[in-house]
Amino acid sequence: MYLQNNKIARLQFITSDDAALSHLDQIRLVLDNGVHWVQLRAKNLSATELLKLAEEAKEIAEQFKATLIINDNHLVAAMVNAEGVHIGKEDVAPTDARKFLLQQIIGGTANNLEDIKRIIEVVDYIGLGPLRFTSTKKKLAPILGLEGYALLLKAMPQPKPVIAIGGISIEDIVSLMKIGVHGIAVSGAIVNAVNPAQKTKEFLKEIAVYEGINA
Repeated sequence: MYLQNNKIARLQFITSDDAALSHLDQIRLVLDNGVHWVQLRAKNLSATELLKLAEEAKEIAEQFKATLIINDNHLVAAMVNAEGVHIGKEDVAPTDARKFLLQQIIGGTANNLEDIKRIIEVVDYIGLGPLRFTSTKKKLAPILGLEGYALLLKAMPQPKPVIAIGGISIEDIVSLMKIGVHGIAVSGAIVNAVNPAQKTKEFLKEIAVYEGINA
């Protein structure tokens, strides 16, 4: 696996199609402010355009020695030698993606226990959500809330890092991690902030505070 220190990052940034900044500028901003894991999520591009963008994103990630994950497209992830792919519920099966990405990271989206059971044997982490409403997703799955996360974490058939997704705020970090969530994925909370750079640092600081308390 490409996992640095055998760990999935606690803060994962996902690029947004709706941000004022371009995808590449979003990546530069968060990496320049301490993030080490970025997911390129560009939904409105042709395969050729996505490949070009992914190549440029990979160059930036390499400059920061950061982990680059490609959303949905395992073939592009393989072609640019990204560290992995994140697969949505309506995308290729993780087992099929693994045929192309033998050593890379594969993450998968889940919203319920059935989803978790379907992918848990193959993926390296599970993106579980949404916590609450988010405008980032066009087809939003049923909202889980904190209680939903707690129930699903207890019911998981085997240990696997869970990343909370969907409307996550800084105030949610401690509550989520206390019930067993490994980390969080954020997009709009950073790129739509008045000061995205400062907001990035605030997310990282809150995670560091939690880790310090529980060291």
